[in-house]
Amino acid sequence: MQASPHCPANVPQPSSEEVTSGADIISTVEFNHTGELLATGDKGGRVVIFQREPESKNEPYNQGEYNVYSTFQSHEPEFDYLKSLEIEEKINKIKWLPQQNAAHSLLSTNDKTIKLWKITERDKRPEGYNLKDEEGKLKDLSTVTSLQVPVLKPMDLMVEVTPRRIFANGHTYHVNSISVNSDCETYMSADDLRINLWHLAITDRSFNIKPANMEDLTEVITASEFHPHHCNLFVYSSSKGSLRLCDMRASALCDKHSKLYEEPEDPSNRSFFSEIISSVSDVKFSHSGRYMLTRDYLTVKVWDLNMETKPVETYQVHDYLRSKLCSLYENDCIFDKFECAWNGSDSVIMTGAYNNFFRMFDRNTKRDVTLEASRESSKPRAILKPRRVCVGGKRRKDDISVDSLDFTKKILHTAWHPTENIIAIAATNNLYIFQDKVNSEMH
Repeated sequence: MQASPHCPANVPQPSSEEVTSGADIISTVEFNHTGELLATGDKGGRVVIFQREPESKNEPYNQGEYNVYSTFQSHEPEFDYLKSLEIEEKINKIKWLPQQNAAHSLLSTNDKTIKLWKITERDKRPEGYNLKDEEGKLKDLSTVTSLQVPVLKPMDLMVEVTPRRIFANGHTYHVNSISVNSDCETYMSADDLRINLWHLAITDRSFNIKPANMEDLTEVITASEFHPHHCNLFVYSSSKGSLRLCDMRASALCDKHSKLYEEPEDPSNRSFFSEIISSVSDVKFSHSGRYMLTRDYLTVKVWDLNMETKPVETYQVHDYLRSKLCSLYENDCIFDKFECAWNGSDSVIMTGAYNNFFRMFDRNTKRDVTLEASRESSKPRAILKPRRVCVGGKRRKDDISVDSLDFTKKILHTAWHPTENIIAIAATNNLYIFQDKVNSEMH
């Protein structure tokens, strides 16, 4: 995909109103493996699933529009009486399982508990029971004089969401990531100090593949992910900016890594904030499995699995904030955890920024673009215009000054359709879905 601004947008969902309560703030966004479904989780513990509408010749501009498919309450607020801790209901991560039959399945997690949900459709209902009446009550057997075969009658489509498994008591600290293995049987969950391996059918125990090391506690785990093709490989990132690739074939207990990816720090850039801004907030394997994408506070980096010494590509997301780190530290923005995403062909990467800006970097042409998710750009068939942040000196007409950026408007969560140029952007309590009509085919 060219870093093109030609992106007609759907109307933001679920609401364009001002944030009235923190419960509406979107905390995670995830496409399923076909891209036909898109799930969002929010701080109120709700999961909203959007379904892509089929293409219509009568309404060509509505092709690919996503509408609400199902909404359900995934987690409720809890209280840990032993530790006198309140466990909030906020959904930290959602991961779809590969579809095995007509039903869809997804994992959702808050700080402590992971749940497996099954989503099914029902558009027929059985009628004509022999022993039950229409209301479902048992008939008087003496009145049953003949037998009939029950039949299925059409009914309005009903989407049913049922909890299949609840995986609890696996984490002492807050769960920051979950990842489904390519074997489709296991998944892992990570908190600050440990990584657990779960079997999707077993809820009462998990295997601790990365134990907590309380003696040498100089860094914490920030994110983790399984390799997309090799079920034995996984990576986890740390608050010191390093990545560790682990191989479960080498040892069942991965307290020692197979590879360590770390970039030596430039002494000239050393400052009080160096360690904070080098903390990796997200790590994603490329679809090919050859590369890893990481996001820290100021940059996104692409790492080759075969090269541990330094990243093969580094892109500046908002380098103009380097002089503002002191004020960003005071208002806690420096601790914001931005996510990153690959497009379907691994040629373009995307990540969020402040002022409802998000950035795209074309790995082939080395071009980059800053776009804005806003109400003005959310009208159907609206064209996204590139935005530019001005640091000083002469300003062009549409430039925005770095001093007028709104740090309360931040795009932390983004997702890219697995095969098409469709992106989902979570901006506070609004979900924006943009589609590139010009470059609709990946190349």
